[in-house]
Order: sequence, then structure tokens, then C-alpha cells
Amino acid sequence: MRTADTRRPAWNTLALLGIWLFLAFPFRPTIAAPAGLDISGLIQAAEHDFNSGNYPVAISTLESAVAQNAVSAEAHYWLGRSYYELRDFDNAVVHAEKSVALDARNSLYHQWLARAYGGKADRDKSFFLAKKVKKELEDAVRLNPSNIPARSDLEDFCLSAPWIVGGNKDEAHDQVDAISALDAVEGHLARASFDLQALKKTDAAESEYRQVLAARPSRVEPYLEVIAFFQKENKVADMSAAIEAAAQSNPKDPRITYFRAVALVLSGTEPAHAEEYLKSYIASTPERSDWPSHAAAREWLGRLYETQGKQAEAAEQYRASLQIDPSRKEARTQLEKLEKGPN
Repeated sequence: MRTADTRRPAWNTLALLGIWLFLAFPFRPTIAAPAGLDISGLIQAAEHDFNSGNYPVAISTLESAVAQNAVSAEAHYWLGRSYYELRDFDNAVVHAEKSVALDARNSLYHQWLARAYGGKADRDKSFFLAKKVKKELEDAVRLNPSNIPARSDLEDFCLSAPWIVGGNKDEAHDQVDAISALDAVEGHLARASFDLQALKKTDAAESEYRQVLAARPSRVEPYLEVIAFFQKENKVADMSAAIEAAAQSNPKDPRITYFRAVALVLSGTEPAHAEEYLKSYIASTPERSDWPSHAAAREWLGRLYETQGKQAEAAEQYRASLQIDPSRKEARTQLEKLEKGPN
């Protein structure tokens, strides 16, 4: 995974057990017209609910669509996506497999089948499923060599996964070169990931991220990867500068609000604004696998309250964070420390 808070798929199956999503690059698939009833209206309604974070409602609508047209690859694709967001990887795999079976030449469908396999492989500790992740990503790239998100996923898999299931740094580097040939900004991001994970060269990665900022991309997502890197390195001034650059791209993106809050917590300034931003992010955004999680926002609220000496409020936020995502080690450590009380 490139960064914890951007939540790109990690593919560190079995050995590292950390598959989880980072930044996504959404685009609509090219759909072959299915036989049967026209269910485009139902799919459109389900997409709206999906984008609003109403995944159970989207599933209900899509199940109605499938009942009317069982051979709609698009309906099964969105069902797989919806179950994936609910972390119901069994059903995500079932419907993602159906979408691929119905439209085997659709690169995006193979990419999301890989992600569904990855979630299930991590949960079940399955070598068999982990190997299938790589195959589906390779198919996605073969079917559409310009599918940069699939190439990025394949790079991350090759960097993070054990060799026994297909991890291979040379193959990861091949994806870096291919991405760079397609898009300069995405190439810098891919090379930064390789520098960090394969070469352990933080300085080289930082140089790539600074070249992203210099390119001034029009999309907000590249900035968010840069921001998350500076956050991890605790370079608050650089993080804040990158946030302002991102705001020039899309000032209303809620993720910018989230990172503003994180920067304020790290700098120890404007605690009232930090609290306001984090609460706003939690209240106004859906849980999405490709956005900073509400569990992360709760953990940062806990850190903020700790710095203010509000131990009860901090403990409450850490508990809320762990209820959403029990795997957050820092939240658990801080909660245990608060529960023990002063030495």
C-alpha cells in the first residue's frame, strides 16, 4: 500500500496481511449490451446510491435489476463493488466473477475481480486466491494496456506480495516503466512507490513526489498521495503546502478537509478548527475504500483530545475507531495506555 490514509490496495497477502485500498481512479467501463430487459435506469439509480455510500440500498436495487436481466455484466459488476465496500468479500467475488464471465474482455471487471480476490485471500489466508489476484490484474492490463489503475495495482501486488504467490520486484519495475510511458504524473507516483517499497529510498521517493507537485496536475488524487507521504514523514510544512496545492485543483473535495485537520493536529495549532474539520468529514462523507476511513478520522480526534488533556473524550474516539476497524494498532495502543491511567 502506498499510504495508509489514501488506502490503495496493498496485496501483501499472507505474509503481511494488509490488503486495503488507496487512491482509486474511477472510470466507467465499456459495456457490451446484454440480452434481456433494459435495466439501465435501475443501474443508474444504484450507482447514485453507491456514490452516496448507501451500499445496502444499491445492492437491493441491483438485485432487482439482476432478477429482470440475469446476464447484465454491468449489474453484477456494481453488485461486486457494493459488496466489496461492505467488506463482504464472498459476495463480492461471486458477482465480480459473474461480471467477468459475462464480459470477459472488460479490463475493469478483471481489475475489480482481482481486488475482490485480494480481500478474500487476506481474510482467509489463501495462497490459491492470492495467486488469482495477480492473474486477474495481468488480464486487466493485457485487455487494456492503458488501464493505469490496473497497472498500479499490479505494481503494488508485485512489490508487496510474497514471491510464492507472485511477488516480483522486476515485474513491478516493468509496470513503473509502462505507467511512465502513459502518463508522466502517474509515472512519478509509481516510481515513488517503487523507491519506497523495493529500494527503501525515502529521499528518491520524495524527489518523485516533488515532481508531481511541480507538474500541477488537474486531478486532486495525485496531490493526496503526496500529502500522505509528507504526513508519514512528519514534514508538516511540506504537507500543508501540498494541501494548498490540492485545494487549487478541487477546493470542495472533503479529503482536503480531512488532511487539513491532520496537519493541524500534527502541528499542534488551531485545535478548534482541527476538531471541526474531522467531525465534518465523519458526518458528511460515506465510508469508501479509496478515501481516508472514518476509523482514521476518529483516531486523529483521539490524538487531538489527548493533546488537550481530554482523556475520556480521547478514549471514546479510540474505541469508536477500533469498532470500525479493529486492526488499527495505534488506536489500540493509545486506548490501552489511557485505560491504564498514569503510572
